[in-house]
Amino acid sequence: MNDLSDRVALVTGSSSGLGLAAAMALAQRGARLAISSRGGDRLAAAEARLAGTATEVIAVAADIRRPEALEELVSNVEEQLGPIDILIANGGGPRAKPATELDDVDWQEAIPLTLLFVPRLCQLVLPGMRRRGWGRIVAINSVSARQPIPGLALSNALRPAVLGYLKTLSQEVATDGVTVNAVLPGYTRTERLEELALSMAERTGQNAVDIMTEQGSGSAMRRLAEPREIGDTVAFLASPQASYITGQGVVVDGGYFKGLV
Repeated sequence: MNDLSDRVALVTGSSSGLGLAAAMALAQRGARLAISSRGGDRLAAAEARLAGTATEVIAVAADIRRPEALEELVSNVEEQLGPIDILIANGGGPRAKPATELDDVDWQEAIPLTLLFVPRLCQLVLPGMRRRGWGRIVAINSVSARQPIPGLALSNALRPAVLGYLKTLSQEVATDGVTVNAVLPGYTRTERLEELALSMAERTGQNAVDIMTEQGSGSAMRRLAEPREIGDTVAFLASPQASYITGQGVVVDGGYFKGLV
């Protein structure tokens, strides 16, 4: 189903994990893709992997923590592919630490990586989307925005802040044809999850594999999510079929979150 043909999509944090899964789902729907990360072999490998699926794909190295790098990223993408119709804002997860151990350095490192890059990117792509009367903004967030996860104090604090910004923004641009949403994945089989499991294993003495198994069993489906399942949800929110969905945080966690709202 090529319902995104001729739409230009920028996906940050897309050299691996959920960002790459989102890029692949968009490519399968016909989008012209710009993928980005800090660069290196993984970004080149992701570009090569997508080349066989996407109508067109370019890779642009950028450090999302730096405002000037984001400006250059958007400028480069629009110069090579055209105006950005779809923004998938995905960034690295902050350091895994309990609240009692956080210091100023932790906050200074986490805030640009997890929070600030989202509004900065939105400010860069929104003027064009509003002029053209069509746009999709989807942030890949975390279920920790709804239900705090032990040991992830930075994520538990900053992920809800992203939702607060997006919810506010969605109300301001809805009549311009721009939808703004977030996807909140639960425990998903990615390199990031493996890193968190190893970090927890070091603190607790548990086995990292056992930790991941336990994490998966915490969902109603008793398993981890696969990256593709998150990517498909992102692509749906970016599609014409999701034209009446905005201001939402869509939880994709196999029933891990037990709350009602």
